[in-house]
Amino acid sequence: MKRIIAIVVLAMLTVITPLYAASAAKNLAYVDKNGQSYISVGVLKTYDGVKVAYTAAEKKLHITREDTALTLYLGSRNAYVNGKKVQSKAIPFSENGSTYVPLQFVSQHLGLKLSWGHNRSTLKITDGNVAHTLPVLSGTFISSQTKPVTSTRKTFKVGSRSFSAQVVTVSLLHPKVELDVVLAGNKAGKVEDLRSIAKRSKAVVAINGTFFDAYTSGAYKAPYGYLVSKGNILHKASGDNRTIFAYDNNSLAAMIPGLDFKSVYDAGHMEGALQAGPRLLTDGKVTLDVKKEGFKDPKILTGGGARSALGITKDHKLIMLTTGGATIPQLAEIMRQAGAYQAMNLDGGASSGLYYNGSYLTTPGRQISNAIVVKYK
Repeated sequence: MKRIIAIVVLAMLTVITPLYAASAAKNLAYVDKNGQSYISVGVLKTYDGVKVAYTAAEKKLHITREDTALTLYLGSRNAYVNGKKVQSKAIPFSENGSTYVPLQFVSQHLGLKLSWGHNRSTLKITDGNVAHTLPVLSGTFISSQTKPVTSTRKTFKVGSRSFSAQVVTVSLLHPKVELDVVLAGNKAGKVEDLRSIAKRSKAVVAINGTFFDAYTSGAYKAPYGYLVSKGNILHKASGDNRTIFAYDNNSLAAMIPGLDFKSVYDAGHMEGALQAGPRLLTDGKVTLDVKKEGFKDPKILTGGGARSALGITKDHKLIMLTTGGATIPQLAEIMRQAGAYQAMNLDGGASSGLYYNGSYLTTPGRQISNAIVVKYK
């Protein structure tokens, strides 16, 4: 009986099977400490005609596309291209349930074109007329056991003033993190407590979102700006240029001009979006151009009040911050000091609110129209 079991186990190990990620790891490009770049086989499988199989007993990867056959081995530089032995500069490996192969090697032989983004924080891979952009992770992999979200209170000094702020930082590349944009009452024009929106959404973090018609006496309190959730447009905007926070189904986030919404949405990669503004930081520098974004209030840069803001770091973390008494220029400097590389303002005043792990860090002074939430998968 033991011999029969051993034979069955051996057969299971030697059979060639499709290779899938065993965890909910994000699709990304990885750059190690030696500057070698990799891509997961899960990403490769998304391209037309690419097939991946794995022989566990030999730790062998077999990648094919049309007339091209690549063979690689985990932990080895030995590789084969259509049966001819070659040496790869990088070594395939497995991490967090995903298998990574040398990027330059596979892209060259499979006909994929590579374009690195600014600061090499993103990678655009083009295959014919289809292009996908991936976040780039450098250094250490993010374990599913590490904490996805951290919260702290910080004091920032801007000029002669000090501002106390609540700061929640979210690791967007963490395999458990998921973003969403949620309407109050699940319908445009409704209002709801931020805490209620968070609990209803099973959110760990929630921050207030767009501007809205908070002072109308009518039941319908219109949100201002585009709102997108799960790829669906929840609310359309008038087409102004106010900044939009947008992200794809891989939690790769960006801030885009409002006038670019249609082209980005039509490309088919927008999972969620929320429009507010003005833009506070671009590539780590304060860049306020309220006139270009369509803001007309002459006091927008001089008036102080409660503020909410979003920031994106170079290493794909989302900063969700609230503070009090700050002008927009002061908020921009606060976000720069907080470590944001890109940043934008959200609705403020009585709308400003931040919820974390079951309670308020900043309590809003009124019900709100919509929120950005962070959930765990």
